[in-house]
Amino acid sequence: MAQEPKKRHSRARQGKRRAQIHLVTQKPVMCENCGKPTLPHKICANCGYYKKQQYIA
Repeated sequence: MAQEPKKRHSRARQGKRRAQIHLVTQKPVMCENCGKPTLPHKICANCGYYKKQQYIA
């Protein structure tokens, strides 16, 4: 049989636990090739480079 909690957690305790569950927006980084802001771990939309290699001509 599945385990069940013995006592009810208060709303404050529940809120403290759920406060850590949220989405975080990624901060843009500067492209190493052209210097334009781009999202991390993505190919630059301006020049097509990622980690000093060209992927899009």
